[in-house]
Amino acid sequence: MLPPLAAERAGAILSAAARTHVLVVGDAMLDKFIAGRVTRISPEAPVPVVMFEHETHRIGGAANVAHNVAVLGGRATLIAVTGHDEAASTLAEACRHAGISPAFVTDPGRPTTTKVRIVTERNQQVARVDYELDAEIAADVEQKVVTAVQQQASDADAIIVSDYLKGSVTSHVLRAAVEAGRERTLPVLVDPKIPHIDYYAGATVVTPNHHEAEIAANMRVRTDDDARLAARVFRERASCGAVLITRGDQGMWLLGEGIEDSLPASAREVADVTGAGDTVIATLALALAAGATLVEAARLANEAAGLAVAKFGPAVVTPAELLRAVEATESTS
Repeated sequence: MLPPLAAERAGAILSAAARTHVLVVGDAMLDKFIAGRVTRISPEAPVPVVMFEHETHRIGGAANVAHNVAVLGGRATLIAVTGHDEAASTLAEACRHAGISPAFVTDPGRPTTTKVRIVTERNQQVARVDYELDAEIAADVEQKVVTAVQQQASDADAIIVSDYLKGSVTSHVLRAAVEAGRERTLPVLVDPKIPHIDYYAGATVVTPNHHEAEIAANMRVRTDDDARLAARVFRERASCGAVLITRGDQGMWLLGEGIEDSLPASAREVADVTGAGDTVIATLALALAAGATLVEAARLANEAAGLAVAKFGPAVVTPAELLRAVEATESTS
């Protein structure tokens, strides 16, 4: 069994996390919502006519990871590729408002990844329009990202690579992150996508979800024994140091050097799993940067995931919420 995490120790880790700097590299996105009322069907086609009422936006992808870092008290810098467009300015301003330092690389040849959702007053989605180019960034843009990683890592305590298959994360970008981590003895964590599994060699921890672990291991994962085997296969394929599989209501499976066991789910209720993986890797990175062991960091991340899925939409978790959750788990164990 993995050792438990005492609330006193969790408090010390969270206190130390407030003095850390986490560098997030990856595919940042802007989520835009156009809301209105549906009053009739269009005479031009069998589609609803939405009468515009208001428009909102929020940050997503790698930006949501950085947001989680900032809300948990860490200092977050975000390296991402954006277009030369209004969405890039909106994304940068939203990041600054969220306490994130944007270090964006501009690629005039692609749009800033933006997902526009048209929703009704009951939050029913009528349509979604995606502005994106998911081809890998060109060599000159890639070199700018690599240079930014090298520069920003000099002041970092941990590096997160958030891969959403939108083109910013290439093998050279991953190599730069891993080498920067090795040079400065920093943990490098990756939220993966299976088509890029060969990119992640040398990472400290990779955090596949249940579905990604199944694809990588080419097997169904239903039991702890299945999870054990899938984690071993994943670690071998990715050539990484440790694997943390997030398994939804089955909790997590952690595999590292001398570590191999499950963490039961801590969620009291599930409202929305959107963005839970972002919360997990942000908490994990902050805890490791603050001096936590891998098991301690995984315990904190597991509690954070339980809090995140109890909220609607891409959620963030505060240090106070997280500490209360650890205290509640300690009192019932």
